[in-house]
Amino acid sequence: MATSQTSPQPERSVADVLQDIVANIQQIIHSEFRLAKVELIEKADRASKPATIMGTGAVLGLYGIGFLLLAAVYGLSLVMAPWLAALLVGGVLTIISLILVASSRSQLKQIDPTPEKTIQTVKENVQWAKEQIK
Repeated sequence: MATSQTSPQPERSVADVLQDIVANIQQIIHSEFRLAKVELIEKADRASKPATIMGTGAVLGLYGIGFLLLAAVYGLSLVMAPWLAALLVGGVLTIISLILVASSRSQLKQIDPTPEKTIQTVKENVQWAKEQIK
């Protein structure tokens, strides 16, 4: 019969165990960040073509709106002076844009950009780590 001899492992101190735990946690966190980075790069690569197509569509849409406004100016110029038709269309667009900007500006002022949930989670993690060390 073959017997295997195992050498007794020396007792590890609490400090060594804690040091290993901290090192493992650091390794896990670094791995999570690397994974998140790779995932974001892959998703950005997949999104680049549709985003380019969408951007092209948006630019063409803006040109389309411009031509529709030009058509409105031409249409109005049949019943009034061309300069007055252009002034009317431009004035209406300016008033609409000012209303939209003012409305969205007031809504943006009401938003607090502080990431409250993240701050709370970090505080809880710090508190948990302090309790684990004690």
